Amino acid sequence: MDKKVQIEEKKEEKSKKRTSLKSIIGGDILATDFFRRQTKLMVLIMVLILFYIHNRYACQQQQIEIDKLKKELIDIKYDALTRSSELMVRSRQSRIEEYISARKSDLQTSTNPPYLIK
Repeated sequence: MDKKVQIEEKKEEKSKKRTSLKSIIGGDILATDFFRRQTKLMVLIMVLILFYIHNRYACQQQQIEIDKLKKELIDIKYDALTRSSELMVRSRQSRIEEYISARKSDLQTSTNPPYLIK
């Protein structure tokens, strides 16, 4: 009986030691005792890897959206600056006087300086 147990243990040791490329590619390595004991850990690692990949993808999408919004913001700022400068040019006193005189209005520029009412 002792010899049979020893022979079986030797066979198990030989099968444990034999890790060839064929056993890895064929999936036989997943049937070993080590992988059976560590199944929960491997599942946890796979879930964490999937979470990491998803998180990175979501981050990249947000970064693309941020860049797009920054470009849009710059365009809007330039447009606002252009409109502001056009308004400033049109609201100058000399431009307003020219516009009023071209319309032949009775309005005139005040000769008295402005003063504060208290």
